Amino acid sequence: MLDAELADERQNEILTRARELVERGGGAWVGQESWGRRKLAYEIDKKTEAHYHLLHFDCEPETLDELTRVLKITDGAMRHMAVRRPAGRTTPAAAAAPSADTAPELEPVGTPETETTTERTS
Repeated sequence: MLDAELADERQNEILTRARELVERGGGAWVGQESWGRRKLAYEIDKKTEAHYHLLHFDCEPETLDELTRVLKITDGAMRHMAVRRPAGRTTPAAAAAPSADTAPELEPVGTPETETTTERTS
């Protein structure tokens, strides 16, 4: 979540820096979705709205730690949270236009999923 009062250029700078950190750390940038300006459930620093972004990427834990550190000290980044995306799940953009290259392989019933990837919202 980014401060809703930030200029678009500053928001783009923060997102570009996040992408650079992921790629420099050997990760893969999958995509990004801007969810727009939304009302917060509760005030954060006397602000009632934020601009939501959903970032999809794969990276190592060390890279995620560095990205978290940078977002904590970045002015304008109000909150962030990393979650794992289960294997075989696709991003909404990929799900809208599936292809043979991006379609997940089906696993037999009863086989545990072992691969996971990381998503980041900011």
